[in-house]
Amino acid sequence: MYPRTIQSTIKKHLFKGKVIAIYGARRVGKTILSRKLIADFGEQGRYVNCEIHQNKQALETTNTALLKDFLGDSKIVVLDEAQSIQDIGLILKVLVDTWPDIQIIATGSSAFDIAQKIGEPLLGRSRRFTLYPLSYTEITQATDALHAKAKLENMLRFGMYPEVFDKSESESKEELMDISMHTLYKDILQFNQLKRSDLLANLLQALALQVGNQVSYTELANLLGENHHTIKNYIELLEQCFVIFRLRSFSRNLRKELSKSFKVYFFDLGVRNSLINNYNALSVRNDTGAMWENFCIVERMKRNHNARYFPNIYFWRTYDQKEVDYIEEIDGQLHAFEFKWNPRAKVKPPKDFISTYKKSTFTVIDQESFRDFVKPL
Repeated sequence: MYPRTIQSTIKKHLFKGKVIAIYGARRVGKTILSRKLIADFGEQGRYVNCEIHQNKQALETTNTALLKDFLGDSKIVVLDEAQSIQDIGLILKVLVDTWPDIQIIATGSSAFDIAQKIGEPLLGRSRRFTLYPLSYTEITQATDALHAKAKLENMLRFGMYPEVFDKSESESKEELMDISMHTLYKDILQFNQLKRSDLLANLLQALALQVGNQVSYTELANLLGENHHTIKNYIELLEQCFVIFRLRSFSRNLRKELSKSFKVYFFDLGVRNSLINNYNALSVRNDTGAMWENFCIVERMKRNHNARYFPNIYFWRTYDQKEVDYIEEIDGQLHAFEFKWNPRAKVKPPKDFISTYKKSTFTVIDQESFRDFVKPL
């Protein structure tokens, strides 16, 4: 129902002698997207589910005769959930080097796993794309601006997964429970042989309660009764599995700037709210501001990625609690943003930031200015 913006971008990179790697969490729509990418090629388009045993067996070889026999006369081939294939990086290298005219599209739900397996063998031979849950812009383009604006509060409460959006509240809760309690755990526990599912659940809940706040490995370790390195490792895995992402602090000139801290956000607020079992209306919540901040930042990330625009991103804070929610740096220019759910909120840019970074811009993003903040480039 909702066309994906990145589809047209990927099409521009087809048949240029590169493997197309599409990453993303499970159930964000990678299979549907990949099938659409090969739909125009009829019988010359081949979809392969790499989690099926016979496909896995057939592909786990570098014997070119066997690989060609499996591929047949296909012009374009999707290898879905490619991280299931042992030595997938080497196999993809053989495919692209031997048959550069055949377009290979590899999808993976486990970024750290597939990246480790294809990174070095495919150096210079691949293009990487990330598919996120639905974006506000995609929903606006498929319906209209009024419909999307009317759904804004629901987006913050139930998120943007394709199987969740536009469902009833009861159906949305059921889907989110399944995604957050089962699907998202699959990659981390399966591909890293992690034994502590209880620690993973407790850490996710702790992070969900700290959205928009500074996060300390030491504080989390003390809270959960674990060591610093284990917590750091789990957070990195959660990030690589597209559950959370970290925002680093920006520091250049002021001694009182925080220079080594970070904040954690969720790629989908529905998953975050499921973890703490809170889908309440925004009017009765005490975390609406943090959710709005999370929502704005992740929607901006989707917009930037779909346009292949990659600024450096940060937050800024001083020891005396002066702060800027979000900063983009491109070509040395700083663009600072503050997020306020209430359009009537009064906001002044921090004097220390403006006086120190004189060529920077400062913009407040509320419900009225949000559409311009995420409009396509």
